[in-house]
Amino acid sequence: MTPQASRHWRTWWAALAPREQRLVAGAAALVVLALLWWVALAPALRTLAAAPQAHARLDAQWQQMAALQAQARALQAQPKAGRDDALRALEASVRDSLGADARVQAAGGGEAVGIVLRGVPAEALADWLAQARSNARAVPREVHLTRSAATGADAAAAKAPGTPAAVRWDGTLVMNLPNR
Repeated sequence: MTPQASRHWRTWWAALAPREQRLVAGAAALVVLALLWWVALAPALRTLAAAPQAHARLDAQWQQMAALQAQARALQAQPKAGRDDALRALEASVRDSLGADARVQAAGGGEAVGIVLRGVPAEALADWLAQARSNARAVPREVHLTRSAATGADAAAAKAPGTPAAVRWDGTLVMNLPNR
């Protein structure tokens, strides 16, 4: 503050009546308290109030990561499977999980096998992929899927109000098998 502004401030303050000085000082104190609340206290209290939810969310993420780590270690610890064993396991899982409309075909190269799907429910496909990964140690190399057109019972269910139609998939998957 310049000396001239300071002198002007003191002159203005001295000209005020004691009651007006108390009112101005109270208003200034109120403004300082409001700024202190908005800048320092309110954000800290919001953070403190949100901490338990954030902590619970992070704990859930940590538990999920630990479960994925345990699953990865379990997969790594499994003995190496031969290609023939993996192919048999894959064929059995296709027959059992995906139904009669899915079939296994030889794909290009000795390490891959093709799966042709027709009208496979999405849930069954997701479960089968997990099963193929763990039992046959087969991983998808190429996936070409299209959503099936609703037919028969699915079409009737889709027309009924409030009834979700089951999602079904057609297409091909090329799965890599373990080396011989």
